[in-house]
Amino acid sequence: MQPSYHRGVTGVVYQVNVSKGGVPKRPVPSAEIVAGGVVGDEQADRIHHGGPDQDLCLYSLEVIEALQAEGHPIAPGSAGENLTLAGIDWARMEIGVRLRIGDRLIAEITATASPCSKNARWFEGRDFRRIDAARHPGWSRWYARVVEPGTVAPGDPVEVVHAADTR
Repeated sequence: MQPSYHRGVTGVVYQVNVSKGGVPKRPVPSAEIVAGGVVGDEQADRIHHGGPDQDLCLYSLEVIEALQAEGHPIAPGSAGENLTLAGIDWARMEIGVRLRIGDRLIAEITATASPCSKNARWFEGRDFRRIDAARHPGWSRWYARVVEPGTVAPGDPVEVVHAADTR
């Protein structure tokens, strides 16, 4: 089934984030992204995070800002995302959507990222399930696999493309 997201929708990389394990992930000026993940980034829990379908964790700046407006002390990078993206209609994101990020990187959405209790501190009442896709569709982080590696930096364009356009 072809994803319903329309080709050519363009956003921007707001922030690139890495850590030596755990959250928050901190902003960096740029990062090389390869099959296997972001160079220089590590996960504290390799059982639940990482693997070929979880090369990248993506989140929306607009969703973060909406959560902040609800009173949650979340910020870009807090929830463990590698790339904070702006200008993408997050509610329409779905498995199979491909994103061209910067000049070369192609990432394919593989799954929603389950909320983790390590993120409780970023939510009023420690309700980290506020970003659970089952409870609140359109508010979760997304995992993606790397189809084509590349280096990305804040300000790089993000274009929604179909799989056939990236082969």
